[in-house]
Amino acid sequence: QVQLVESGGGTVQAGGSLRLSCEASAGTFSSYGMGWFRRAPGKEREFVAAISWTGDNPNYADSVKGRFTISRDNAANRLNLQMNSLSPEDTAVYYCARGDSGVVYTSSRRYNYWGQGTQVTVSS
Repeated sequence: QVQLVESGGGTVQAGGSLRLSCEASAGTFSSYGMGWFRRAPGKEREFVAAISWTGDNPNYADSVKGRFTISRDNAANRLNLQMNSLSPEDTAVYYCARGDSGVVYTSSRRYNYWGQGTQVTVSS
């Protein structure tokens, strides 16, 4: 059974940093592309970042490019999202998701397993 558990969310002031992690159940992680999505209050869920199963070809939403870094540790079954220079516009629930293959996808339709989410709040 695939389980994804996010952690690392919290409240931070604008300009600060947070590091999110997503722990995957063993045997369900290393062969698949992974992604981060977020849902802000009153808005649709949106793509944030994605990475292939090898860790190559990271892809970022324009709104986070240059500020966020996605990475993965296949030995530890862990996906990370380093978030720097945070702004109030980054406030959202952040979800990690597993893709249906090893490549990078930006569409949520290509992700078939999701974590429960972790809240990130950035105060001005």
